[in-house]
Amino acid sequence: MKSDVEIAQQATLAPISRIAADLGIDESEYEPYGRDKAKLSLTLLDRLKDRPNGKLVLVTAINPTPAGEGKTTMNVGLSMALNAIGKNAISALREPSLGPCFGLKGGAAGGGYSQVLPMEDINLHFTGDFNAIGAANNLLAAMLDNSLFRGNPLGIDPQRVVLRRVVDMNDRALRSVLIGLGRRTDGIPRQGGFEITVASEVMAILCLTSGIKDLKERLGRMVVAYTPDRDPVTATDLQAVGAMAMLLKDAIKPNLVQTVENTPAIIHGGPFANIAHGCNSALATRMALKLADYTVTEAGFGADLGAEKFLDIVCPSAGVAPDAVVLVATVHALKYNGGVPRAELSQENLVALDAGMANLEQHLENLDKYGVNTLVALNRFPDDTDAEIALVRERCARLGVQVVTAEVFEKGSRGGLEMARAVVEVCERPHHYHRLYSSELGLREKIETVAREIYRADAVNFSPRAQRQLENLTRLGFGSLPVCLAKTQYSFSDDPAKLGAPRGFEITVRQLVLRAGAGFVVALTGDILTMPGLPKVPAAVGMDIDEDGHITGLS
Repeated sequence: MKSDVEIAQQATLAPISRIAADLGIDESEYEPYGRDKAKLSLTLLDRLKDRPNGKLVLVTAINPTPAGEGKTTMNVGLSMALNAIGKNAISALREPSLGPCFGLKGGAAGGGYSQVLPMEDINLHFTGDFNAIGAANNLLAAMLDNSLFRGNPLGIDPQRVVLRRVVDMNDRALRSVLIGLGRRTDGIPRQGGFEITVASEVMAILCLTSGIKDLKERLGRMVVAYTPDRDPVTATDLQAVGAMAMLLKDAIKPNLVQTVENTPAIIHGGPFANIAHGCNSALATRMALKLADYTVTEAGFGADLGAEKFLDIVCPSAGVAPDAVVLVATVHALKYNGGVPRAELSQENLVALDAGMANLEQHLENLDKYGVNTLVALNRFPDDTDAEIALVRERCARLGVQVVTAEVFEKGSRGGLEMARAVVEVCERPHHYHRLYSSELGLREKIETVAREIYRADAVNFSPRAQRQLENLTRLGFGSLPVCLAKTQYSFSDDPAKLGAPRGFEITVRQLVLRAGAGFVVALTGDILTMPGLPKVPAAVGMDIDEDGHITGLS
């Protein structure tokens, strides 16, 4: 089979003007970025505000493994398959980050014959959204340090600056740095650091905002530092909001592209799911719901991270709820959770598969707590046996959950027809979505609820630092905010080595990070980092471009 980039380069793309016209978008409501991409104007939402929403389908997955689950591939394949059976569907996705693209994970535009295009552009600089987000964040950081240098009129405690600069690259050397060194005119020396752009609060704000006015209000609420008395200093205090919003004037607009089969796709925003809320922008989802009968969105990593945050943070903020949830799994990944080494995953092993099913079943039990209707989509590999598929079906049947198989990677929409028909049927069932916890609970109780109900932790331990932060955030009036637990994506626990459905463990919260503008509090657990590092052999090593501009090694 051809590589992802070869399939992408040989696909025939329709002019973006045709994709827009087919959706009923007027020429005045989009701005072309070349032939294959366009920015959608927010005036589109104003015009369509009275149009009923279509159905919302959330694609999530079991905990990711080295075997790969293909969640984005299934998202794209499902949207194409829905169109193939006569439905009007749009795929809504996050934008890929350069860090994991050149690091370990690779790109995030789907794969095989189930991709969004132009794949090279989407995986690289795209329309410049991440650059704008980074610039807005770093402008705020520069204005903060300038205020310190100019006599510190806001009374900022240099030891309590919480805003960090960002760069969209995995670079562990920037996690902790000393700034302001050199001459007196080079600034006030202090310890600082960098986060990857997708961990920036500006990214989270952009992905939850409802428009320019709301964007500016959220940016203004960003807490960048504290005084010696632990009172917050905000972006509004630094008078940075107008300039930041100006830098984001185009980045706030969702991006229209298409799949290999010319199904429309809206790609916008890209917060990580293990250190942020892990979903495409609310604006993109709301636009898609007005433009299509079915919107297929996704939440990053496993359902214990992405889906939990989509259902507890994004849905209440955006005013939406899924009509169906598709939980993606593979036989390979389930066997890996059952203890099979990666090199042996292609061999039939019903005993290990049966043990690994505990991971899938816990995700299903968790989703049921939200009152949503769920089906399991098995991303089928060529070496999956009929006996293995039958085992998965039988175990899920005990929970009353339907299982469908899909081969969209190799066959495109033809490989997802069963999945599409099942999704249509599930969307017609009544659902009773509700959040896992009430906003009236305190921050500690919300964290403990997620850890107990979703992870199955016996207890949550708070470091002395986290305990002080809990008390101060509650004192400042932020106790009603939802929580965003940052942990490893590989396990229900905060230990990536504990696969399957571990029991008898405790979660440790070492630090809390207030995201007042985004509207949630991040709880950092385990060894989770907001600036990843590169692996021993980065994916960048295998990438190249020739004299004719043809890219190789990108996936």
